[in-house]
Amino acid sequence: MKHLLALILLIGAPALLPAASTNSLPDQLTLAQAVNLALRQNTTILKAQAELRRTHGLVVEARSEILPHLGTVGEFRHQDQNLIDRFPFGGATIYNNQETPWAVTIEATQTLYAGGRVIAGIRSAKLTDQAALLDFDRTVADTVLDVRRNFYRILLAQSLVVVREQSVALLEQQLTDAKHRFDAGTIPRFNVLRAEVELANAKPPLIRAQYALRLSRENLAKTLAIDTPDTFTPIKFTGELTYEPRDWNLPSALAAAVANRPELQAAAKRTGAARQQIKVAQAGNLPILSAFAGYQVADSAFGSDLNDTVNGWLVGGRVRWDLFDGLRTRGQIAQARAQEQQAELDSADIRRTIELEVRQAYADYLQAFEMFATQKKTVEVAEESLRLANARFQAGTDTQLDVLSAQTALTEARSNEIQALYDYNVADAALERATGKTVRFKP
Repeated sequence: MKHLLALILLIGAPALLPAASTNSLPDQLTLAQAVNLALRQNTTILKAQAELRRTHGLVVEARSEILPHLGTVGEFRHQDQNLIDRFPFGGATIYNNQETPWAVTIEATQTLYAGGRVIAGIRSAKLTDQAALLDFDRTVADTVLDVRRNFYRILLAQSLVVVREQSVALLEQQLTDAKHRFDAGTIPRFNVLRAEVELANAKPPLIRAQYALRLSRENLAKTLAIDTPDTFTPIKFTGELTYEPRDWNLPSALAAAVANRPELQAAAKRTGAARQQIKVAQAGNLPILSAFAGYQVADSAFGSDLNDTVNGWLVGGRVRWDLFDGLRTRGQIAQARAQEQQAELDSADIRRTIELEVRQAYADYLQAFEMFATQKKTVEVAEESLRLANARFQAGTDTQLDVLSAQTALTEARSNEIQALYDYNVADAALERATGKTVRFKP
């Protein structure tokens, strides 16, 4: 993904965006607008941004080891006269400043050699930072998929409500027609009762569809971090479920996933960071060499006034080498090597998991594709069947029961077609996510 989206979000978006308030709610949202809104204020994405800033801080912290350090130290103490050395000749004087010595030192230090620990630490921090950026890409991709699924679920619910409303309207018309025919004495009362039962049976599915639409809107509002206190989400989500044939095939999908999925790239970065930590641990067996320079002001040992001072420059070098550290370094090396092995195993397991996701998503896509093709033909047959049933009923060769049965069959066929179209869109979105494809949305 080249991390372009991540950089845009980090640079262009505020660090913390408040959730949309009821006063700033849009009247309607398309899929593209919903995705853009989620990228700006989804809580999971904002947390991932904070994690990026944290890992970048690790890099800054690691780099501090190769830069000079400047500090100051002040000391003042009061000590017993028995701690003060005297000349071995009689009459030696103890000055006040020897009982209350003080000193202030400003010192700059620079590490010259640390057994490769500093360089390895910087490389490890950079790799960890890069892995966090890839994790951010994963979070963005997961959030986009979540938005798409929720948005498609709203479109599904809206379409099912329309189908159920159409069914109720047709059954109401059938009931009205049956009553007119009964009043004219051309059909028995049974036909009226039958029409009333069919109408009553069609209303509960409509109510359930309306409830599903309301709930799906609330789920998407949660993903978009939209707050709508004391009311249901008033936003109208516009769009329609469409069928766009794709040329997916399993080998190319697997290859794309291995090349593009940020999870695999992040795992490789973490493995590299673990290798650098081995070098950091091994540096515990080597000396640390540093240079220092500073300036010191102290009280004069041979004076009785705190204002009697001596001052001057200091320069020198320090070497620290732990010849035996109680096997601490050996333990740290063992831990680092074990963490490297764990990172390698995690990387292999992530690759297998991704390949399984691709295979599952591709299988779901094939199933959804076949189901939609089948249901589309079923709707065509059901529409023709209803047309013929109405024609025969008008001609007196079919009963009203045949018409009601054909109407019920058409309603179920349309509902199944819409469900299959929803499944197809979701399967296509999931396969795009599984292969790591960057999705472009029409505004």
